[in-house]
Amino acid sequence: MVSLLQSLGGAYNQHQSSIRITALDLTRSKTLCVVRCKASHGTSSNEEKGDEKKLRILIAGGGIGGLVLGLAAKNRGYDVKVFERDLSAVKGEGRHRGPIQLSSSALGVLQAIDEDVAKQIMEAGCVTGDRINGLADGISGEWFTKFDLLTPALKRGLPITQTICRMELQEILVNSIGFDILTNNSKVVDFIQDSEKVIVILEDGSRYKGDILVGADGIWSEVRTKLFGLQEAKYSGYTCYSGITDFVPPYIDTVGYRVFIGLKQCFVASDVGNGKMQWYAFYNQPPMNTDPPGGKKKRLVELFGQWCCEVIDLISKTPEDVILRRDIYDRDMIDDCWGIGRVTLLGDAAHPMQPNLGQGGCMAIEDCYQLVLELDKAVERGYDENVSALRSYEKKRTFRVSTVHAASRMASKMLASYQPYIELGSSPLSYLSVPRIKAPMVHVARAILQICMPLFMTWIIADPSIHK
Repeated sequence: MVSLLQSLGGAYNQHQSSIRITALDLTRSKTLCVVRCKASHGTSSNEEKGDEKKLRILIAGGGIGGLVLGLAAKNRGYDVKVFERDLSAVKGEGRHRGPIQLSSSALGVLQAIDEDVAKQIMEAGCVTGDRINGLADGISGEWFTKFDLLTPALKRGLPITQTICRMELQEILVNSIGFDILTNNSKVVDFIQDSEKVIVILEDGSRYKGDILVGADGIWSEVRTKLFGLQEAKYSGYTCYSGITDFVPPYIDTVGYRVFIGLKQCFVASDVGNGKMQWYAFYNQPPMNTDPPGGKKKRLVELFGQWCCEVIDLISKTPEDVILRRDIYDRDMIDDCWGIGRVTLLGDAAHPMQPNLGQGGCMAIEDCYQLVLELDKAVERGYDENVSALRSYEKKRTFRVSTVHAASRMASKMLASYQPYIELGSSPLSYLSVPRIKAPMVHVARAILQICMPLFMTWIIADPSIHK
């Protein structure tokens, strides 16, 4: 991990993965969306006369990535269509996974795409980056390392990291796009492409023709499967319990979010505004395990009952019926190229991320921006270079996304070997009654984290090569 983080100090400033956000990037004339192309079968008489048409973008998936890309494409004047299997399922996912963290980088991208929409999102969210955030020991509650999320954002003129309810975020984006662009109950199951077009095929047999197709349909992406074949998702080794509770802890004014770590388990707690706290509890165990007859809360008390009071309070204040559980699955990131021909992938469809760093949605939002910038460049050249634009987008995103992807996996591996204390008795679970001393490696790990993690988090939330 040290070598990975040390390499960030110089490598990312010179790498092609950078996204450069400027005030003019997405506010130039919308006539850029007009491309010149040869008339082909099926074109309208107007297209044949003027030999011009709008670039038509088809998007599979109406999650965060698909909606943000749809909004960016709409604002550029492109002809865009978003196909979502079931909007209510997205809302269900939102309830299941709780609020989403939007880093300064992601919020800066949203501002560049649409200032009004970004304002609505920030007004609906809860700022957490202006308080203490970081890692702490789960048993003692003692801070391991703290992140300064405020200073890097202010230095670069970016919004401050915040959380927002997924359902509120989805509603803002859907209303901004409109149902003339977003089509519900429309699952993309296949596509056909040639040198001039791509045709998507929906579950009901409907077909739509476009210039490019973007698969933003998540970890179980049909588009990815059609491109690269079926690749089974892998169980990460962790089950996640989550909950939101009406509780205002005494530290609410000073702590934004905190990750409590322990051996093969961790607990994440975050303020989400309106007098509510969100938490996630991760535990290393085989998939599809069943909870005891007493329910999920009883299981959590068994797993975390000897941890610090900050963790125990949140579990005890959460009603049983709002505690949710899911096994965490993972996929390898596609290394070289996320697409073929006129088709590419975005967000979790290309690079699914475990939720350890809370960056899955943020990376998808950044993907959208880079993709639109590359399409703009292709259109400005005045002829069909859409395929090369897709490959350029993929190339420029690979370094940043692969780094975050690797760090997310590394966090899970670190938990599996984290041993904070050496027990001097025979019962390692009886923390309060068995004598224990702090393991020597904890001091080493803390020193490394205190140096590396703040640098890494600054790069994630406000990469200077992105925001210039």
